[in-house]
Parts: sequence; C-alpha cells; structure tokens
Amino acid sequence: MKLRDLVYRLYARRVEGRIDHDAAPKHIGVILDGNRRWAKASGGTTVQGHQAGADKISEMLGWCTETDVEVVTLWMLSTDNLDRPEVELRPLLNIIENTVRGLASDGRWRVHHVGNLDILPAGTQSVLKEAMEATRDIDGILVNVAVGYGGRQEIADAVRSLLLEHASKGTSFEELAEILDIEHIAEHLYTRGQPDPDLVIRTSGEQRLSGFMLWQSAHSEYYFCEVFWPAFRKVDFLRALRDYAARHRRYGS
Repeated sequence: MKLRDLVYRLYARRVEGRIDHDAAPKHIGVILDGNRRWAKASGGTTVQGHQAGADKISEMLGWCTETDVEVVTLWMLSTDNLDRPEVELRPLLNIIENTVRGLASDGRWRVHHVGNLDILPAGTQSVLKEAMEATRDIDGILVNVAVGYGGRQEIADAVRSLLLEHASKGTSFEELAEILDIEHIAEHLYTRGQPDPDLVIRTSGEQRLSGFMLWQSAHSEYYFCEVFWPAFRKVDFLRALRDYAARHRRYGS
C-alpha cells in the first residue's frame, strides 16, 4: 500500500469517527456534475467521463448503506440534457440504461424513476419501468433515478395531474381554488409519499441547484464539493455528512 493511500484511509477513518450517525440525513439528493470536465482533465473522451461517473454510483450507494440514509436521489439526466447532439446523447442514454439495469440487478436497492417518462426514448422508458417493477419489493435504500428530470417540469406536471384529477371528479376551478393548499400539489410530485431531501450534494464546484428538486429542497441543507463526480471519494461523502450534522436546522424558527 502506498503511503498516500494509507494516509487517506487514516484520514477517512478519522472523519468517520467524528460523525454523529444519529444526525445523519434520511434523504440525500446528489447532482452528479463534472463528468465531461473530469474526462477533459484526464485526457479521456466524454463517453469515458460519463461511464466513470456511472461507475461511481454503486460505490456511493454502498457508503450510504453504512449510515441511516433511507432515500437517495441521483440526478442523472436533466430535461436540458435532452437537447444535446444525438452523437453525445445516445451514448449517454446507453450508459444510463445500463446503470439502471445494474442497480436493479444488484438486489440491494429499490429503484424509482423521477422525471417525465413521456419525453424519453421508448427504450429508456422500458428500462426504467422494468427496473421499478423488478425492485418494488426490495427492502433497501430507495434510489430515485432522476432521468429526464427538471424541477420546473415536475411542478408543471404536478399541477397538470392535480387539475386532471379534480376535473374527473367534477370539481370546478372556483371550488379547487377555494381548497387548494401546498399538500395538494405535493401529492402529485414525482416523489410523492417520500420525505423531502435533508441534504443536497453537488459536485464539480458549481454552487447552484440548476432546478434540482425545487419544491422539495425548500428546507434542505446544501453541500457544494469541488471535486468532479467521477473523482468523488468516501472522504468527500463523509465530509458532507459531517458538515450536515454540525448545522442547526431551525426551519425559520
């Protein structure tokens, strides 16, 4: 073992020893950012960058099993990403499909799609549906794969679903306006029935949400990490948990 590796392991163990596991987040959202920049910096191709990022997912979920994390939401493909040139988009979709298949076959995760299925290619839709069906009874971490996801799109879809539901019941717009509250919309989000994220992690040094879980992250803590996603290490994950546990969550009080 190299000296650098030994020092890293000792440091990671030290950070882990200082984490209050009772204060660990129940739901972590992750913006997997920096795959292309990591590839460029390392002399690789864009496809190699996306594949390296995909390979990091199972490793990160393994770290989550060592804590009390119950839900992990992974932003893998935004609605904006669908506008990328076909020469880049198709290989990325192939990597996402293979990654979702791998998560489903692992046997430890319950896979749930978060996003608008209708805007995705038919093959990608099938992979996501099959993964959800195959893992529906697994008692493990719930892994939300955000594919074809946008925060504004989610809210628009939730409102549309809400309006259609009440239209089918014969509710007038005036009656709906009279009773409408926050929970009515929350019940139609992609993550309905799930706890909101306690912690949102974004890699690559960017300090913005870019539309990630706009509704659900109203009270979330944010952790922005400088490293690109493929280079994200366990010690970076532990630092995020340590930082989260040290904060006092007052919810405006």
